[in-house]
Amino acid sequence: MNTKPSVLFVCVHNAGRSQMAAAYLQHLAEGRIEVRSAGSAPADQVNPAAVQAMREEGIDLSAQTPKILTTAAVQASDVVITMGCGDTCPIFPGKRYEDWTLDDPAGQGIEPVRKIRDEIRTRIEHLISELLPQR
Repeated sequence: MNTKPSVLFVCVHNAGRSQMAAAYLQHLAEGRIEVRSAGSAPADQVNPAAVQAMREEGIDLSAQTPKILTTAAVQASDVVITMGCGDTCPIFPGKRYEDWTLDDPAGQGIEPVRKIRDEIRTRIEHLISELLPQR
């Protein structure tokens, strides 16, 4: 039986915000939380500015690829965090849903993406404190 909490991050293209959030959660939770990310209309690749911004934090996104949102991914998650994807995410009773309002890094340079990255990190640290008991 899986006792780890599970989180799914969803944005439209699964190329920026949701990829950065998933990477931060995997990194900062040190494997204690199951992490997924997906998009309602996945891009062909992860946003290069997001890859660069996360590399500055010592996290490599270069091998990640955008994934399509599936009903199975939502069903398998305890917490579903949406980021600008509107009503495309299926709703299931008993799941915790949050909508994080964050700027879209698509088409932006590294400076604005760093600000988005830093806001995501702050939210991830708060999420970890909610989902995991103190050590």
